[in-house]
Formats: sequence, C-alpha cells, structure tokens
Amino acid sequence: MIGDDLQQVNNRIAKACVTAGRDPAGVRLLAVSKTFGPEAVREAHAAGQSAFGENYVQEGLDKIEALADLRSSLEWHCIGPLQSNKTRPVAEHFDWVHSIDRLKIAERLSAQRPAHLPPLHVCLQVNVDGGANKSGVPPEEALALARAVAALPQLRLRGLMAIPEPATGFEAQRELCLRAHAVYQSIRDAGIALDTLSLGMSGDLEAAISAGSTMVRVGTAIFGGRNYAKPA
Repeated sequence: MIGDDLQQVNNRIAKACVTAGRDPAGVRLLAVSKTFGPEAVREAHAAGQSAFGENYVQEGLDKIEALADLRSSLEWHCIGPLQSNKTRPVAEHFDWVHSIDRLKIAERLSAQRPAHLPPLHVCLQVNVDGGANKSGVPPEEALALARAVAALPQLRLRGLMAIPEPATGFEAQRELCLRAHAVYQSIRDAGIALDTLSLGMSGDLEAAISAGSTMVRVGTAIFGGRNYAKPA
C-alpha cells in the first residue's frame, strides 16, 4: 500500500510540475514518517524513496538506529522545532535540518557536527504569515540570519522552509506559498546561493510547486492518517 501511495504522490508532483511549466526533476519528495515505525520507512525505501523527514528527534534517532543496515541509502531530515539540548544528537546523526530560526541553534549544530562527516545541510524556517505560536524567523530578519548561518564552517545553508497556515482553495494556498518564495528569492538576489525551498505538504503541494517549491514534505498521503496515541 505504501508503494502505491508513494507512486500516486510522485504522479501528483509530476503533474503539478507540468502544469506549472517546470521540470519534475526540480522538485524532491521528502516522505514525512513521524509516528510510523521503521518498517514503514523500509517499505517506502523498497519502493524507491530515499529521503525521510522526522519531527521528533528521539523518534528519528530510534529509526536511524533500527535501519542502520540502510544508512548509506537513506537521507534523514530533522524538520521539527529544535531545542538547544537536542542539537548534539541531530548534528551527529541527521543529514539535514529544516527548522533553524535563530543563530544559537545553528552555531551549536556547527560546533557539534563531527569532523569526519560532511557539512550538515540546513534550511532556515521562515514564518511567512505571522502566526504568533509558530516557529520561524520573521521574513524581514531572514537575510541577516542567512548571512550568519552561511558563514558557519560545519553547515551548508541550502535554503528556506515554511509552513503556511492552512488555506482553502488553490489560489489562497498559492498566495501564501508565494510569500515564502519571495523571501527565498530576495536572499538569492542578495548573493547567497540557496537552492532549496522546502514548502508544501499533502494538502497543498500543487500550489507550493506552482509557487516555486523545490522540496515537498508529504506524510499522510504516503503513510496514511496518524494516530498520535500509539508509539511509533
């Protein structure tokens, strides 16, 4: 079932790219596996998926350990809010972090990234619609943070991540996604070589791709509905 759903999501991405006049190769799929166990990840990997996103650090670490036999062919992304006391295991075990919204977290990740590993790929999380309870740097502060993070030795700044408020209808979704793309483009225009806009989920990936997303984070459409009462 996961393989079938994965194919349907890939078909949606390809169709959205064609509609937007974009090359489907320019949009990556990140399978969000939070609350689903290692066997679900293993099944998705067997169907051709290699990049997986985890919101909760310990849950992600447990899966990385359980799937150690696949480590060389899996790419692990930390996409949830990151506290200072969790930076070390993330720096040591993950390949990407999408949720940097302050310099302190980035500095800790850089300092704690083991020297034998390649630089940690990172995205800044931007709060594009001003939600008071949402993580993310305000758009007007994103460029200064990008410059500071790009200078850290053990990180490679790849781009931005945003989680727009839910909206009904393609045009409303696209308008919110365009705000994220505008911040992304403004930082590129300032001379920082970003290549990743992590934007769009199961319900709005078409609008996100239309607005310029290069990576969509999809969980429910691949793995099904989540039951947060059960352990992964």
